[in-house]
Amino acid sequence: MEHFRKGIFVAEGEKVIRRLLQSDIEILSMLLTPEWYDRLLAAQPPERQKGHEVFVAAKELLQTIVGFHLHQGIMAIARIPARQSLEEVFPTIPSPLLLVALDGLNHAENVGVIVRNCAAFGVDALIVGESSCSPYLRRAVRNSMGTIFSLPVVHVEHLGPTLAQVRERYGTSLLATDPNSTSALSGVDLTCNICMIFGNEDAGISEDILALSDHRVAIPMHGGTDSLNVASASAVCLYEASKQRKRASAATLKAAP
Repeated sequence: MEHFRKGIFVAEGEKVIRRLLQSDIEILSMLLTPEWYDRLLAAQPPERQKGHEVFVAAKELLQTIVGFHLHQGIMAIARIPARQSLEEVFPTIPSPLLLVALDGLNHAENVGVIVRNCAAFGVDALIVGESSCSPYLRRAVRNSMGTIFSLPVVHVEHLGPTLAQVRERYGTSLLATDPNSTSALSGVDLTCNICMIFGNEDAGISEDILALSDHRVAIPMHGGTDSLNVASASAVCLYEASKQRKRASAATLKAAP
């Protein structure tokens, strides 16, 4: 949390660093072995090699810093991008919108996996409520595999009013994932503007957010299983949205003269 308060984050591991280097995010410093320097930094364009400190050290030394196997011998400190508002992000997103909102997610690992799922299934932007942890925490960045660097993120102080604005101003239906619902996810049209809401790992979505929602849906399951881990549930829900949208797009193309 100290890094977050300073406006910086830690990136570690090959795939994460590669995606960081491909992004426009400001890198402040890097620590890596000579082998990683030759494989990654030496091939970067000159403008991407400037502006940040680079520390090169032998594998044996890096093993004493957090643990070589944990960070794979390559780490970076970068600046968290400036916060964006709905008004800045939404005009850049083509319709139909596919959004994800987080309500009370406390575990950085889950947030990171949800970010990765968002990238995998074509989510346009992530709305992070005031009670959720930041996707730029170290473990979240690591579990996102660096996909956070290409996903627009809107941090909000009051999730409820923000979601009401998303619905009223941008014509977007609010879909709450609720294991207590009797409505199946597949029975809802996900081809229009949709914002999927995922809630706290234990308590689920808060009552005030549930009250705002246009739909409450559950994933049908067998064997008396009542719920999935929120990150796993997000993959199922977003896959269903992606599948429906691909079918709708294909049907539109087929019907075109």
